[in-house]
Amino acid sequence: MDDSETQSADSGTPPARGLLASWKRVLSGQRTPPPVRLNLALQGGGAHGAFTWGVLDTLLEDPRFEFEGLSGSSAGAMNAVVFAHGWLQGGREGARVALAKFWTELGQQMPWGLMTRRKGDSIGFSPAGQLFSSWAGQFSPMQLNPFDLNPLRDLLVEQIDFARLRAHSPFKLFVGTTQVSTGKLRVFRESELDVDVLLASACLPKLHRTVVIDGEAYWDGGYTANPAVFPLFYECEARDVLLVLLNPLRREGTPGSVAEIETRIAELGFSANFMREMRMFASATQFAAAERFGQGRLEQRLLDMRFHMVDTSRIESLGRSDSKLLPHGPFLQRLQQQGREHAAAWLQAHASALGRHSSIDLQALFG
Repeated sequence: MDDSETQSADSGTPPARGLLASWKRVLSGQRTPPPVRLNLALQGGGAHGAFTWGVLDTLLEDPRFEFEGLSGSSAGAMNAVVFAHGWLQGGREGARVALAKFWTELGQQMPWGLMTRRKGDSIGFSPAGQLFSSWAGQFSPMQLNPFDLNPLRDLLVEQIDFARLRAHSPFKLFVGTTQVSTGKLRVFRESELDVDVLLASACLPKLHRTVVIDGEAYWDGGYTANPAVFPLFYECEARDVLLVLLNPLRREGTPGSVAEIETRIAELGFSANFMREMRMFASATQFAAAERFGQGRLEQRLLDMRFHMVDTSRIESLGRSDSKLLPHGPFLQRLQQQGREHAAAWLQAHASALGRHSSIDLQALFG
């Protein structure tokens, strides 16, 4: 199916009209290039994941792209699973509707009284919110929430048909979690998905009850992979990988205040494993290119990989780590719009590279 047929099917246009347009192009000698298949690596970042919602929304509007594998931890995993569930329900438009419904309803969970606007385009905790945050740092989730009330669980159960997704996922899904006892990354596949897997991927142990699956305790996947890229390399055929990042690769200046230092420490902690993995790809690709005695399957696969990236380094509203814990509706909507704008600008600048070559320099960024 070419992109015009896909577009007509998604938009409600009668299929015959799409087929007629295709035949007209064939008869006139025009050829429509086949869609480029993308793998998506979606970084976690709490409420900042609404930015990724905007990026995905823009990609879903563009019939030039199809999707094979989605990997994510924490909010990245939420976006990946909601994306796949929505697509299963109604194709591209179904994925857009599902993402909008998830983030809109999530935005109604946080009372505005816990937040306040800061200078520029960001928000933060109000005095009441800061008091609540300090309490959270002094007590365990078991003490703060003895009945294990979790609105996110209710939201996920209400919106996602996990049984159907396990049986008929339209994409390969890779959900990152951290095994508490060993510190190892555990990647759950689409056939293993349930609400506990998603909650485990987003489990910050100071705020949420530890999630136990088959007798093993799990915490946020961001501690060990944010996100895991290697499954997209080993288990997917598509060679183009789009990295959608929420933590900046580079910060200008040296943190000075306590808040700035804490923000940067948190960013480094949740980015360290991702940076190490991408450095491995950069070094291995360089090694494969210099191989003198022929290139094997692994070397050729490395050389065929094409990496792309949507970066958020200059987005002020993503600059504070505390706003990751503030899923307030207007803030999420603003992030979604920024995600759409950045994705549109990225496509304008780099869409022609997809399917042909990387649009980032791995050595310069990660080597």
